[in-house]
Amino acid sequence: MANPANTAEANAQFKKAQREQDGKKAMAEYEADGLAMRAKTAKLRALRLARDAELAAAAAANPVAKKPPRKPKPKLPTISDFHRDQAGSRNR
Repeated sequence: MANPANTAEANAQFKKAQREQDGKKAMAEYEADGLAMRAKTAKLRALRLARDAELAAAAAANPVAKKPPRKPKPKLPTISDFHRDQAGSRNR
């Protein structure tokens, strides 16, 4: 039969080796995800810059006409204006 101390030590070494393998695998996945994210970000940035350049060129080719300024709205009478007008009238 195997010595219990040797069996425990062997199990501990096996678990340590297993953790190291899991760690390496996790790190490789993490780095691959980071690389994919950077590639996707670069692609999207290039598409956005191309779209912005196209919009700027279209805006330069077709300038937007300015609208004439709006006329100010007429001032609405206030309650005090109403009372002032009523005080001056003969119907009161």
